[in-house]
Amino acid sequence: MPEAGCPCSKKTDYSCENVCGGASRAALSMSRRLRCALQGFDLKALLLLFIVVPTLVFVIYVHGQKITYFLRPLWESPPKPFRTIPHYYHENVSMENLCKLHGWGIREMPRRVFDAVLFSNELDILEVRWNELSPYVSEFILLESNSTFTGLKKPLFFSENRHRFKFVESRLTYGTFGGRFVKGENPFVEEAYQRKALDQLIRIAGISDDDLLIMSDVDEIPSGHTINLLRWCDEIPEKLHLQLRNYLYSFEFYLDDDSWRASVHRYREGKTTYAHLRQTDDLLADSGWHCSFCFRHISEFIFKMKAYSHVDRVRFAYFLNRLRIQDVICRGADLFDMLPEEHTFQKIIAKLGPIPSTYSVVNLPGYLIQNANRYRYLLPGNCKRERG
Repeated sequence: MPEAGCPCSKKTDYSCENVCGGASRAALSMSRRLRCALQGFDLKALLLLFIVVPTLVFVIYVHGQKITYFLRPLWESPPKPFRTIPHYYHENVSMENLCKLHGWGIREMPRRVFDAVLFSNELDILEVRWNELSPYVSEFILLESNSTFTGLKKPLFFSENRHRFKFVESRLTYGTFGGRFVKGENPFVEEAYQRKALDQLIRIAGISDDDLLIMSDVDEIPSGHTINLLRWCDEIPEKLHLQLRNYLYSFEFYLDDDSWRASVHRYREGKTTYAHLRQTDDLLADSGWHCSFCFRHISEFIFKMKAYSHVDRVRFAYFLNRLRIQDVICRGADLFDMLPEEHTFQKIIAKLGPIPSTYSVVNLPGYLIQNANRYRYLLPGNCKRERG
């Protein structure tokens, strides 16, 4: 009968028997003791414990976000579909006919238009945006902070480069917001404070009931003819989301037409609140462009990656490596090594891999085409960025 706690059995070899006997236990080497002890374990269980489990933990640590995004259709239902309004436009069709084609009447005078944005560091895109909208906007409203959404101190980039925007100076309401710099706070909290401050600045700009208010990020650019249509047509919806063409890094990498957060509102005092979320089911088709991470300098990419509300996507320090960022841009790959944010397996699989290049420069912002040499990095075939 072996001693209590001894793993020996009838098939135990001589070395283990000595251990069980206890007479020569102290004289055995550590290796023989270990060998004896391991005889009580299943080899497959050991492989699972020391190889498979650590490997699985490592894979989840590195690719857990990808796994979560790929399985998203299992735990999150698709959002309610929009009610998409067909968008009619041609430069040779009168405004009266265009309004009728949309089922709307025509006004005797166009509405005033207010374009309000929170500004971070997108100077070139802001210039493209404001030149596109300038013929139709009555007042431009811009708020910038000395803090990023993530609580980092930043320069007042617009204030330092205000001379570039003299063409709207007489129609500009500009304001600043002092950062709160709360360490460890959710970035969306700071973003909410800044959007609330923008609400106040809009009222200071002199907006009135039934004026049009454009709510969108700087890089979400409504087309000029879309805003012109909405200011001239009567009986348009109180709130209307704009479907924009999604581009990444430049107008070479066309992703899809699923950008919808930009919106236009017929202002109502006490009711209209500046927001960047879904506010209605109505969506006007093909209404402009969303050019995300469309920067001239690599340093601007790094700044935004650390500054915006989705900073949690920077999971590893090497994501901010300049050479890596340049390579990702030219391949049309994802800066954060993420899978597509979709709600069906069909769409996820369809969008896997880098975005294919497009070489069309038709129906892009007019100011961009007129100044192609200056903004060449935004056009197809020019993926190399300046270091900055």
